[in-house]
Amino acid sequence: MNVFDILGPVMIGPSSSHTAGAARIGRVALSLLGAPAVKADILLHGSFAKTYKGHGTDKALIAGIMGLQTDDPRIRQAPELAREQGLEVNISTGSIDGAHPNTARVTLTGQDGSTVSLLGSSIGGGNILVKEINGMAVSITGQYTTLIVLHRDTPGIIAAVTEILSAADVNICSFSLSRQKKGGQAIMTIELEGSFGPELNDKIQCLPDIYASTMLQPI
Repeated sequence: MNVFDILGPVMIGPSSSHTAGAARIGRVALSLLGAPAVKADILLHGSFAKTYKGHGTDKALIAGIMGLQTDDPRIRQAPELAREQGLEVNISTGSIDGAHPNTARVTLTGQDGSTVSLLGSSIGGGNILVKEINGMAVSITGQYTTLIVLHRDTPGIIAAVTEILSAADVNICSFSLSRQKKGGQAIMTIELEGSFGPELNDKIQCLPDIYASTMLQPI
């Protein structure tokens, strides 16, 4: 346990779980989209659904989607800022089977029509856990540099990616793999120790059978 776990993040209140964590979920979604969003569809589950107006969870998620930090005072005006920037926001509540009480499903659409969807939970002290991207299981905390590699499920692809990391003397903190079906679309999520430039991601992006590789910096 570190000081961050005890005190929580520097943030706009009232709740690290409902506000700071929500903003971080929004920022991860924005990073995965890779461009400003023009539309955000947000489904709130559990405690998020019941208390989001009082705790400002909706405002925090919108703020994160626009790239604001957890301590930015503009979080309180996030819905108004979204309208000014042309970001359409649709918020609904519902139940997600097996999800943590503080969970949101965020689906973003970019100007070019590209979309990304994630399932993220705020697990306390401003910490988050992203458990699903585009319908595939992942495990992303946002605390480490993370490679998110969308690829075809083919023999040797994991070895090719890890060989690039090994050659760059990269230490892997965690690794997870999920696939839709044998030979279909799959996703690797790799949390790395340390900070790295875009050239590492570029090398992975150039590998055969890689659809897209994103380097997510700590959020």
